[in-house]
Amino acid sequence: MRYALKVTIRSGGNRPVTILDAPGAGCATALFGLQNQELTAKLQGFSPAPYRVRQLESALYRQRIETLDSLTTWPKDLRQKVASAGFCVGLPRIVETFRSVDGTERYLIAGGDGQTVETVWMPEGDDSEDSDDAEQPAASDARPWSRATICVSSQIGCAVNCQFCLTAKLGIIRNLSPGEIAGQVATVLNRHGADPGTDRINLVFMGMGEPFLNYDSFMAAVRLLAGPMGIPESRMTVSTSGIVPGILRFAQEPVRPRLAISLNAPNDLVREAVMPITRKWSIADVLDAVRQVPLRPRERITFEYVLLGGVNDQLTHADEVVRLVRRANFPAKVNLIAWNPGPGVPFATPSESAVAAFQQRLRDSGIPTFIRRPRGRDIYAACGQLKKTGTGA
Repeated sequence: MRYALKVTIRSGGNRPVTILDAPGAGCATALFGLQNQELTAKLQGFSPAPYRVRQLESALYRQRIETLDSLTTWPKDLRQKVASAGFCVGLPRIVETFRSVDGTERYLIAGGDGQTVETVWMPEGDDSEDSDDAEQPAASDARPWSRATICVSSQIGCAVNCQFCLTAKLGIIRNLSPGEIAGQVATVLNRHGADPGTDRINLVFMGMGEPFLNYDSFMAAVRLLAGPMGIPESRMTVSTSGIVPGILRFAQEPVRPRLAISLNAPNDLVREAVMPITRKWSIADVLDAVRQVPLRPRERITFEYVLLGGVNDQLTHADEVVRLVRRANFPAKVNLIAWNPGPGVPFATPSESAVAAFQQRLRDSGIPTFIRRPRGRDIYAACGQLKKTGTGA
């Protein structure tokens, strides 16, 4: 069954620009999010041949079907039996879209219980100066982007309570399931007609929530994305605030994204003031855990550093960061992010000259350092601005 759902797309000024219908996810059992063995177990009562399960898996994750009616490799009677038993595809659905002047789109995406989470589409990537993606195909008349980054959430809300982040104001509402995490990607890919097999699609698990506090579901989603959905793990990056047990588990994973550490301070004193989780795990604890992660050829750990005006953006702080990165003693780079403002968050955005001077000080010391330009700031889609609302307020 297809449910008609009114979905509003808004521009940066929050003016409705179009109305769409989207498939609903209301059903007893969602199939999207289940691995091959789980699909086999769920469908046991229908006695399908193993190749039918493989057909279903391909349809769910390669073709990214939205309804069982689209599963045309199955006979109609089998589709009807499965649907009548309360099964459905169960992709999360976009219920509201905000579009920035820079082309970024922020989505409120609803799961089966109606709770919404935020996901961001950034055409042409996250606009950093990092040269890892230097060689790109050109955009065409048919498609206005040559590559894109999807920022994915792992929880509704967040428990980490970083003082500069709007999501922290929500607290933690609940964890997302593997299907809800990977489903954000599938839903956004479908919206843009993107194909990970031919298009350069990067994923950053830097949306709402702390991935390593929802570790099992996050990694199950990664296995779906890297396996049947066909997105290479080298195209994924997960950011953590420094959950040491999670980092140590992550180090043992045979399939894993690249790792980014949300550092945001040059020492424990400053970091504890803006990231209270430092009381549990110091910077030294985090670095010790990261050293256990076996890096692939040419892989570097990323340190994400949000610059807060007058708090952690001075050249003396930059010098401390240089010493910290050198002590880390593993291949690393630094991404600088000028703080993105949000209502009720008492920090200031540093000047462009201060950001440039901070970057230059690190670069002069031989540390690869890049500036992540804000994307979608006018629609509350930039780093630290996600708050599960229509306006971000």
